[in-house]
Amino acid sequence: QVQLVESGGGLVQAGGSLRLSCAASGIRFSSYSIGWFRQAPGKEREFVTFISWSGSDTYYADSVKGRFTISRDNTRNTVYLQMNSLKSEETAVYYCAARLFGIGESMFSETKYDYWGQGTQVTVFS
Repeated sequence: QVQLVESGGGLVQAGGSLRLSCAASGIRFSSYSIGWFRQAPGKEREFVTFISWSGSDTYYADSVKGRFTISRDNTRNTVYLQMNSLKSEETAVYYCAARLFGIGESMFSETKYDYWGQGTQVTVFS
């Protein structure tokens, strides 16, 4: 049974930081690229970032470049999303998703992923 479990969400003041984790089980983690998406209230889910299966490639949405950092530890089957300088408009449910050997622009589309987590709420207050 495949599971992706996000954690680390919570309440944070604008300008603050949070680190999200995405822990995977039931898959050969080192073969899966991992993406992060977020969905704000009343809005569609949007791409945030992804990291390739080896960790050698990463990509960020323009809105988070320079503030967010994605990384992975294949020994722990976990991907991390460090979020700094958070803004109130980034309040959303954050989801991680896995795609077998995913790479390139196809990773921007939520329809290309094989597995999804349940999400973790991030609330940024000002």
